Amino acid sequence: MTRKQSQIRLDNLEILITEAGSAAKLALAVNTNSSYLSQVRNQLPTTKGTPRAIGDGLAIKLEQGMNKPQGWMDNEHSASSDYTHETNANLGPNFQGLHPVISWVQAGEWHEIAESAAPPYGAELLPCPVKCSPESFVLRVRGDSMEPKFHEGDLIFVDPHVSAEHGKFVVVRLDDSNEATFKKLMIEDGKQYLKALNPDWPNRIIEVNEEATICGVVVFKGEAV
Repeated sequence: MTRKQSQIRLDNLEILITEAGSAAKLALAVNTNSSYLSQVRNQLPTTKGTPRAIGDGLAIKLEQGMNKPQGWMDNEHSASSDYTHETNANLGPNFQGLHPVISWVQAGEWHEIAESAAPPYGAELLPCPVKCSPESFVLRVRGDSMEPKFHEGDLIFVDPHVSAEHGKFVVVRLDDSNEATFKKLMIEDGKQYLKALNPDWPNRIIEVNEEATICGVVVFKGEAV
């Protein structure tokens, strides 16, 4: 496949994503894996170090699943001529790799899990729109302790290599818990505190001792809709 042909297919992939409504909906429509489609879309490297491309098999799936004529993926198309729906969205950011959605129990042990350099088997992988380390992970917010800024179901991207400073939102594993918790970090007079944002939350501020493990700092939030 030539570089020009590869770029044409990538451009046409974006048109199909727009038509389908999202990358996840497109993957469902053409019966392919959404994580693999995201890897191709973001041209993540293969084991050989080359960018992932849209092969002939995937191109045919995209054409058939979206009712396009044979060879449609290899011809240049104007997004406006194929899809004229008015939009108020600008171009999105460049994604910074794919990161696994894990459980709160896994988050508490992530510094050990991440040493394997591979996400948990079968984990959902999501692209992060901001710069973060390859060991970053994603959690789904639970409960209402961090409202009104964070709501249940929101996705938070957590980077274990970002420095945990005063005022940062952190994921912490406490000594007496087998899973992590998510709060705002407060550092005063050399002592660390975890603060819930919800003013109605009981025990809103708790002190953490030096044995507590900070698993990472929140670098991005995706809101549930």
